[in-house]
Amino acid sequence: MTGDTQRIQPFAAPKGVPDYLPPDSATFVAVRDGLTAAARAAGYGHIELPIFEDTALFARGVGESTDVVSKEMYTFADKGDRSVTLRPEGTAGVMRAVIEHSLDRGALPVKVSYSGPFFRYERPQAGRYRQLQQVGVEAIGVDDPALDAEVIAVADRGFRSVGLTGFRLELTSLGDETCRPQYRELLQDFLFGLDLDEDTRRRAEINPLRVLDDKRPHVREMTADAPLMMDHLSESARVHFDTVRAHLDAMGVPYVVNPRMVRGLDYYTKTTFEFVHDGLGAQSGIGGGGRYDGLMAQLGGQPLSGIGFGLGVDRTVLALAAEGVTPASTARCEVYGVPMGPEAKLRLAVIAQELRAAGVRVDLAYGDRGMKGAMKGADRSGARLALVLGDRDLEAGEIGLKDLATGEQSSIPLSEATARVRATLSPVS
Repeated sequence: MTGDTQRIQPFAAPKGVPDYLPPDSATFVAVRDGLTAAARAAGYGHIELPIFEDTALFARGVGESTDVVSKEMYTFADKGDRSVTLRPEGTAGVMRAVIEHSLDRGALPVKVSYSGPFFRYERPQAGRYRQLQQVGVEAIGVDDPALDAEVIAVADRGFRSVGLTGFRLELTSLGDETCRPQYRELLQDFLFGLDLDEDTRRRAEINPLRVLDDKRPHVREMTADAPLMMDHLSESARVHFDTVRAHLDAMGVPYVVNPRMVRGLDYYTKTTFEFVHDGLGAQSGIGGGGRYDGLMAQLGGQPLSGIGFGLGVDRTVLALAAEGVTPASTARCEVYGVPMGPEAKLRLAVIAQELRAAGVRVDLAYGDRGMKGAMKGADRSGARLALVLGDRDLEAGEIGLKDLATGEQSSIPLSEATARVRATLSPVS
């Protein structure tokens, strides 16, 4: 090196991984917590899952013909030369945990919810990230169309609870084991009569439904007249779907039937759904899910049915921005303490602790700034109130209480500071 100090290049986040920073991160937290609260209100208990699992779990559970498994998984060998994969979705991991810990041997249905990051190697764009944040639920062990409707209603309630309104619910049925084999054969006969490229023809052999999900215009044009599962449902699958719709109608959950819907994972059967927001452009799906009646047995467990969803926190945040809705205050705190002197700082620290214990968000001015600089910090914090305390105030047993919105300021007894602040905030808390 020369005498000049070499400048160290700063690090950047991995491509396709968003940062959520204050104050905007308040929206992210409000969305995640709002979607989760809707699940808790319906009796779903929290489950915490590993970030990575055995690769075979996803290959078998999600489906080797899916883009998720064949193209998008983050898979690597650990130090024990075991193949592990960062979780691309939540259902397979939940099923593994339910089987491993014998939750399916107790009261049914097993109802759990989860949230956190999931990973898919995709080309990054708005709403499509390599680390995506989701809230999910699974209800396992009971094949009841009323439960399907409940799961869908929980998702609908979650979106509405955070202020989202401009979305629609699309609903279909992918049939059951009594009608899917015949439909599969019918669809393959149709597809093999088309001029498909080699990759698409191979997909038609493995899982023909996946071809109907192809986004390329020329493939969509060729498959426009393909037979649809909704037109070939068995009587039991038709009754199941009609009952789901009747429950949604009774609960006032609006939806449209989309007979061409195909979800991106292989395990879906019967009820299948997606929430769509047209304000997001190409990445319009904000969440979805469905029933997966054969998945547990496929992963080594009992032949029990299940239904669940995954809701995109990232895309919900973008959808709220498209609607101009802010679901939560971006203020870091409600009260900002401004001490003038070491004794005042000590006393304000005690008051701050008392208020925080009462559920009030409080910050203090640190670094011994002057009054002007400290009050600038109070304004930037977004707080509604400021507590200003100096040595003379301590001697007089008083403290300044300032409304930062109106500028109105008064002196109150120091001994009543905590009670007076709580009383002032209570009408809007």
